Amino acid sequence: MLFTPSIMKSYVKPVLMALIMISTSLAGCIFDDDSDSEVPVTAVFSYSPTSNIRTGDSVELDGSASLPQDGSLTYSWDCDGDGAADETGQKTDCSWEVEGTYSVTLTVASGGKSNSQTKEITVTEAPVGSPKAEITQYADEEDCVYDDIDETKNILVWICAMDKSDSDREITDTTTIQLDGSDSESGGDSEYITAWNWDLDLEYDSDGDGNLENDADLTGEQVEWKDVAPGEYEVNLSVTNSAGAMDGDKIKVYVSYYGEWKDFQIDGNNSGSPKVIEFDMPVVYDRDQGNTIRKVEAILTYPQLDDDQFTDVENTLNLYAFNEEDEEASNTSDTANENRDEGDCDSDNYCVLLLLSSYMFMDTESTWDDGEWRMQIRNNRWNDVQVESMVIILHYK
Repeated sequence: MLFTPSIMKSYVKPVLMALIMISTSLAGCIFDDDSDSEVPVTAVFSYSPTSNIRTGDSVELDGSASLPQDGSLTYSWDCDGDGAADETGQKTDCSWEVEGTYSVTLTVASGGKSNSQTKEITVTEAPVGSPKAEITQYADEEDCVYDDIDETKNILVWICAMDKSDSDREITDTTTIQLDGSDSESGGDSEYITAWNWDLDLEYDSDGDGNLENDADLTGEQVEWKDVAPGEYEVNLSVTNSAGAMDGDKIKVYVSYYGEWKDFQIDGNNSGSPKVIEFDMPVVYDRDQGNTIRKVEAILTYPQLDDDQFTDVENTLNLYAFNEEDEEASNTSDTANENRDEGDCDSDNYCVLLLLSSYMFMDTESTWDDGEWRMQIRNNRWNDVQVESMVIILHYK
């Protein structure tokens, strides 16, 4: 069949228009920016050292390459392949007392989705004559409100400031950590340990030898680590025996805090501005160093009605939290009076809770970062209120 020019023109034009419309509709599919696509939950971990791992050695496990990297992941580690979680956290360490090949699994989860990665780690028997460093684990029997503490791997203590002065509203309390390396072994009957070196900061090489974990910040078989503020820490013990052989052992140290202020007054609002009492608290969130607060709780207890009130209008006090940049992060103003019954609150009192999760302190655009935070009690009512107690709890485990 032959096409005349006029027939060809009438045939090609609609075909070209159809092709243009199809190309336009597909352009968004082919070239669309996928920057908003969801990052799949993916477990990725590395470990160090990767070879010559001996019984009793601590192997550092690092899951920081897992996805997504938006702070939403939880981390669970199975160190011995039995299907049970042995450790949590983005970074941790495991050790094995019996030689063999172990299946180590990292499971990460976010938003109801999870993923796992498993690697085989081979452990050989430590040679005869090698010392074995071992730090004694311990924990307080109870926390500051007499709840039992179950801890078998780390050092966990509480600073219990149960009767803080009304004039001292800054959390500066510290404690002393007992570090004990007396369970370390010399490596044989003919050997003995000649040095116990305690490295208290595994991110800083104080002796400049290129090894971050062998500094002698403290020395001795049993030492006192003084003036330790609330926080999460990791320390390393290096021991050397008489043959010059060395070994190391790490342990996590968790120092949590409970502070309580009792029986103080907050004045009434008689000047058009709420009356305020402030409390200063240090908050540490450093995921790279594993020094990360789990949550902050502030619990305010006050009477529904004071004995000297002239009306039956109930008291209403509120808590406000501000970060180091003086930005308001959270408050309790939306908590109705009938919901102010936290803890063991009795019928004559209101007990209001302000909870700050670890997510609020992360260094992201949508959070408020860590640092020196402030907690406020605000009274918008005209009458003075005799507060029963104000409690601030810093949970580091």
